[in-house]
Amino acid sequence: MIRVLIVEDDLVFARILEGFLKKKGFNPVFSTSVKSAADLIRKEHFDICLLDYRLPDGTGLDVIQLLKDAGRPYKVVVMTSFHDVRTVVQAMKMGAADFITKPVNPDELLMLINHLLADQQTTKKSETGKSSELHFVTGTSVAASRLEEYIKLVAPTDMSVIIEGESGTGKEFVARKIHANSRRSKAVFVPIDCGVLSKDLAAGELFGYVKGAFTGALSDKRGQFEMASGGTLFLDEIGNLSVDVQVKLLRVLQEKVVQPVGSEKLIPVNVRIIAATNDSLFSKVNEGLFREDLYHRLNEFKLQVPPLRNRENDLLIFARHFKDEANLELGRNVETFSDEVLVLFKDYDWPGNLRELRNCVRRMVLLSTGPVAGKELLPEEMLYHMRHSNVTSSETDLKMIQADIEKTRIEDVLKSVKYNKSKAARLLNIDRKTLYHKMARYGLDQ
Repeated sequence: MIRVLIVEDDLVFARILEGFLKKKGFNPVFSTSVKSAADLIRKEHFDICLLDYRLPDGTGLDVIQLLKDAGRPYKVVVMTSFHDVRTVVQAMKMGAADFITKPVNPDELLMLINHLLADQQTTKKSETGKSSELHFVTGTSVAASRLEEYIKLVAPTDMSVIIEGESGTGKEFVARKIHANSRRSKAVFVPIDCGVLSKDLAAGELFGYVKGAFTGALSDKRGQFEMASGGTLFLDEIGNLSVDVQVKLLRVLQEKVVQPVGSEKLIPVNVRIIAATNDSLFSKVNEGLFREDLYHRLNEFKLQVPPLRNRENDLLIFARHFKDEANLELGRNVETFSDEVLVLFKDYDWPGNLRELRNCVRRMVLLSTGPVAGKELLPEEMLYHMRHSNVTSSETDLKMIQADIEKTRIEDVLKSVKYNKSKAARLLNIDRKTLYHKMARYGLDQ
């Protein structure tokens, strides 16, 4: 049974989530603080973590760090009522798999969880050489054409590749496409998210270990390098590796052998490396955070994946692809988007890039009752953008002045009670649902 950890300080909402997930066949457990979550993470294993951003004794980032330090595989979904997706970018950099906006739609949440679990199964099949057919969609913009040209150029070679791009731009998609068009396409593609590897356990995960090498090493374990031999190893967020692991990685790349932790045995490996980062590795080199010799060893070829805001001509191609994909998965028959939606799609800057677009389209398809998906189905953060993009006078508009006063008052109360929503609602003399709505409207919560 799939185990779900819910970390949410709103006890009523946490109970509702717990009951809903139990009815759907999951095994949920909830905690209301970073401290109580830490106790659960130390004692138990979870497959999915539903994580509120603001907690009484910290933030969701603290919980993600706890999961990383525990060295356990996990899928984190950040739940946020903040109007701007930028609030979850840092969480994504640390290893969060996805996000969902409050108020949470149960069907949307269930769809997202099932999607993450399905991705997990696809990854396992890929690692055993039984990957399913991948559907690659490319755009028609100048940036897309250049990227496609570079992929075709480097794919047939055995050169190491660095892929740089913002979170959500599809770096793993590019890596898989390189692998699919390479001479290694019949072999395995093994993706590793370096962002979720703790400093202490990264070497064992990458290079393997022998029984008794450290506390918890109860049996021998093959490393990902050995498992990927003959194929491609994708190191996502490689900039998060510690300097000690970087030294060992450089040795593997130079000598083409791995030495499991606690062993004197050297194991030959034949692996193509594709690394990805949402930061500039060159900048990390200059800051002393990434070894220069390893950078040059990896940087045989570099690709830049452009953000979605710079690919306006491609946006609708991806939106229609995600619509068709969601129709097939959810049994819907949405044919198109309304004109208002298409205008907003082009006007919005998509800080979450393709990941955000896909989530948005899937949500609209799920909620749609007819063939045309309208603006009423858009997430709150995009409706907020629509309302505020055409404001012309903030100094003379009485409603805006009143809204600013209300926003300031709510913000002050939230800070005074350390973002305890129940206490804030009582002090403001409003119900919790109204508070959530106003917090989302004014962008006061994460």
